Amino acid sequence: MKRWATALVGALLTILVALAIWRQPGAHHVQGARYLHASASVMATRIEVLVPRSAAHWAPAEVFRIFREVDARMSEWKPTSPLSAVNAAAGRRPVAVPADLRALLRRAVAFGNASHGAFDVTWAALWGLWRFTGPKASLRVPPAPEIAARRALVDYRALRIDDTRGTAYLPREGMKLGLGAIAKGHALALAAAALRARGLRSFLLSAGGQTYAAGLREGRPWRVGVRDPRGAPDAIIAQLPLEDASAATSGDYERYFERDGVRYHHILDPRTGSPARGLRSVTVIDADPVRADAMSTAIFVLGVERGLALARRTPGLEALLVDDKGVVHRTAGLAVLSLRARARR
Repeated sequence: MKRWATALVGALLTILVALAIWRQPGAHHVQGARYLHASASVMATRIEVLVPRSAAHWAPAEVFRIFREVDARMSEWKPTSPLSAVNAAAGRRPVAVPADLRALLRRAVAFGNASHGAFDVTWAALWGLWRFTGPKASLRVPPAPEIAARRALVDYRALRIDDTRGTAYLPREGMKLGLGAIAKGHALALAAAALRARGLRSFLLSAGGQTYAAGLREGRPWRVGVRDPRGAPDAIIAQLPLEDASAATSGDYERYFERDGVRYHHILDPRTGSPARGLRSVTVIDADPVRADAMSTAIFVLGVERGLALARRTPGLEALLVDDKGVVHRTAGLAVLSLRARARR
């Protein structure tokens, strides 16, 4: 599952924005002809904002504030967050949590139901079992008994959310919640709503690679490029138009190691405790950034056939999948500006 709390999470969601959001080391604001680009590090990843220059004095600061607030409440890596408090009290007692966190947890449970467990907010019990960064000698395939023991602690259906008492509870010690596959989408949704509430109709937000595009740019939809999973970082297999929608990608190519010719990547199937198989990347387009974030993970875990089936039965959602042979699959309603039928092997 995706985890926002590492610097490499940004690379997980590989959306290459064709309007060229450029980056300069140490720079926070870059003036353009009609738009201002600003960036900041929040959630251990890069948050990018492109807004009309008329909003430069307030819009970037508002976006960064929202991301910091979401991080403070919903990060599993901050010991003071309400989410961490739920994890620390697993198997012992319910914990009072804010209403917005309870609502997001309920959405996570709904995504779990829709994907038959391919999306599981309790996947975080698998933390530390697999390592995908660090010295080569430390990157190992865990023994089956270790995987089984951790897997026994993963079950989103066990999560108890009590809106009357305002609490959340994990019934077994060792269970853990992780919102890395949904929290950035949540922050994007809040930030986009805040900018719209103050009258902005054309802007672009990017959080670790997940992008939200509002309105049109100079009369045309924004464009995003989808990375070739086996190509250079700037190689793309598709260009997609984006208007009032979010694009989120999950891929196997940023954090992984290989053993005996097998690639072990960090997108774990919560039903098995091991890396998901069958796909190299999934890009989801959806008006709802939260659902785009969650479904890119769920579809990746499900594989080509079941993943496409989930996408097709989800109204308003479109998807592009690259399978483990490099063949590109997509839903019928996905609009494309350019598309290659096969990625690099």
